Amino acid sequence: MEDILLEIFEELRRAEQLDSAFVENVVRRHNQNRTGEKRHFAKKRLLPFYLKVKESDPERWARWGVDNELEKKLIRTLQVKPRRTASGVATITVITKPWKCSSACLYCPNDLRMPKSYLADEPACQRAERNYFDPYLQVASRLRALTHMGHVTDKIELIVLGGTWTDYPEAYQIWFVKELFRALNEADRPDAQDHAQKRRAQYERAGLSTSREDLATRVSAQQQAVEAGTLTYNQAMRQLYEEHDGWKTAASFQSADQNELAAEHAENERAHHRVVGLVIETRPDTITPKSLMLARRLGCTKIQMGIQSLDERILALNKRGIGTDTIREAFNLLRVFGFKIHVHFMANLYGSTVDADKRDYLRLVTEPDYLPDEVKLYPCVLVHGTELCDRFENGTWKPYTEDELLDVLVADTAATPAFVRISRMIRDISAHDIVAGNKKVNLRQLVERTAEQTDTPISEIRYREISTATADVEGLSLEDISYATAVAQEHFLQWTTPEGKIAGFLRLSLPDQAYISQRQSELPVGLGEAMIREVHVYGKVAGLHTTGSGAQHLGLGRQLIETAFDIARKNGYAKMNVISSVGTREYYRSLGFSDNGLYQQIPLT
Repeated sequence: MEDILLEIFEELRRAEQLDSAFVENVVRRHNQNRTGEKRHFAKKRLLPFYLKVKESDPERWARWGVDNELEKKLIRTLQVKPRRTASGVATITVITKPWKCSSACLYCPNDLRMPKSYLADEPACQRAERNYFDPYLQVASRLRALTHMGHVTDKIELIVLGGTWTDYPEAYQIWFVKELFRALNEADRPDAQDHAQKRRAQYERAGLSTSREDLATRVSAQQQAVEAGTLTYNQAMRQLYEEHDGWKTAASFQSADQNELAAEHAENERAHHRVVGLVIETRPDTITPKSLMLARRLGCTKIQMGIQSLDERILALNKRGIGTDTIREAFNLLRVFGFKIHVHFMANLYGSTVDADKRDYLRLVTEPDYLPDEVKLYPCVLVHGTELCDRFENGTWKPYTEDELLDVLVADTAATPAFVRISRMIRDISAHDIVAGNKKVNLRQLVERTAEQTDTPISEIRYREISTATADVEGLSLEDISYATAVAQEHFLQWTTPEGKIAGFLRLSLPDQAYISQRQSELPVGLGEAMIREVHVYGKVAGLHTTGSGAQHLGLGRQLIETAFDIARKNGYAKMNVISSVGTREYYRSLGFSDNGLYQQIPLT
């Protein structure tokens, strides 16, 4: 392995970057001399080997003569899946432990090894199960993997998935988030690995296992009973987790208070791995002023909310248990609280049609009551053990053909405004878990290709992201897209290239003063206060104190904020709030913002 690196170093001293083919040829040539060896070299192991030597064998590393510039070139050359951090942050997804669910949707999986709606073979779920669903262990393992893949990890977005966040006890919610921050705060300490091993030992002493075979066996009786209809999902959850001695032991240390969380928050403000976004997942009927107050105290900046449809008939047929009045109320509260609104929307639900799906999605992205910031738009698929299986067997539900599905998704994508990002078009469900429906993992590419072949324009954010390209600041223009919602006038400020690619944006909300006045006692914001709900600059992730090759750290964010100030002043607002994440508090303080309860605030006069 060392000989391969030395050859790459030699070439990199003469070149800015090496292509993948060169590295593969070097690896292949060295492998040819290892006939009979059990394990061959692989490109993906080169960077972890380099990092391990740098950390544990400094004398050997010093002999290689690697300076900062050479190391940067090496990481660019060996980085795996560079798009992972192309949006400007490194994302870490974690899963909460299996728990009861207060809903019973027709299409929703009932895998008792997982929280509601998730399946054991999904990648993030596998990682969670290997780590006892422990937040500290999940973050530590994922952070290590991202580092070994060559990604910069000083700006982290934490995405917490697992059914309905607000169904979990409040003490568990606080503990879970505290441990996420603690894992990042301690990641570079010499004793971090010892802390992880001690945590694993706690679960082992409680009698819990991470063996997939053991876990499948443990839930098999209840799983069969749930699928046979003789046991409800929640009854099974109580038996397997709440009444299980091992999980009861684990629950005894899975709680924390706000003071403990606040201490981790304070440390993370200046940590090497700072949290620049915290996302939780819930349902519209759990969105209340009280639940959002807690979410802000946790440091949450974005809410993922399962809507699936705006058609009352479809919602009822699929047993969602909510209606559009509830959905509208959730949108209103999320917006005035300043959260980024990320909704889940589904095509091909039971009872729907291709044309109805198009009309339904169009309402979501055009009517003032809704207008999300981000959408997971994906087709319903049939998973074994769901109630939808009965509808499939009697012929009342069937999956769309590929042409029908593309027809819906291309139309929906084309209807999506420039201020909305379509984050996903599939769930990470393994093909063998899908009984019927789309199994193509490249569905988004098929949609985009179809749109391009039919000259269908696409304006949504993800399609236009500058990604890994270098930003030419001189060629950027600043555009203000203004649109009205039920409770605020929104301004989407975007930096774009001459080709229409987006290099950065800001979401400014000017709340309706009559709405604020009417509900003042429930809200954490006052009259005359505007809100910055998001600032995001795209391009390759740059270090916190360095300039990268993308759009970050070029002053684009500061100019967006100054423009937002001007717009708010002209509209009569006296103060500006920002729903800052824990890891961006220092940045906003440097711009003159002061800590003010759940937000940071600056006077505009």
